[in-house]
Amino acid sequence: MKQPAKTERSDVAQVEPAEDRPVLVPATDIYEKQNAILVRCDMPGVDDKHLEVTLENDVLTIVGHRADAQPEGHALLMGEYGTGIYRRAFTITQDVDHKKIKARIKDGVLDLELPKAERAQPKRIAIEVNT
Repeated sequence: MKQPAKTERSDVAQVEPAEDRPVLVPATDIYEKQNAILVRCDMPGVDDKHLEVTLENDVLTIVGHRADAQPEGHALLMGEYGTGIYRRAFTITQDVDHKKIKARIKDGVLDLELPKAERAQPKRIAIEVNT
């Protein structure tokens, strides 16, 4: 079977961000089961309001903005936790049902479920017996 998700495309990775913030590549694991691919990205500090997942021309792009970690009502005395932009892109083959992709984020971990298209799923072939 063809690999449903490939790593980052060079033309997408070279796009210069509009903001002057560091661009981080989220650590990503990819799992496969019979009917779907799971893409799991570690994006600490990102919530659903600061996340965008798009699919255009077979390229699945993830962009997450890590929000300011300063607690409300507090003044910063020393800062080592910087803000930044997470960005990652994958080329998706036709083996994935593009219309059924789902995205969920919880505790800074993004899960993308990429259901396999019907034609890409294994099928059991019935065997006829000639008597």
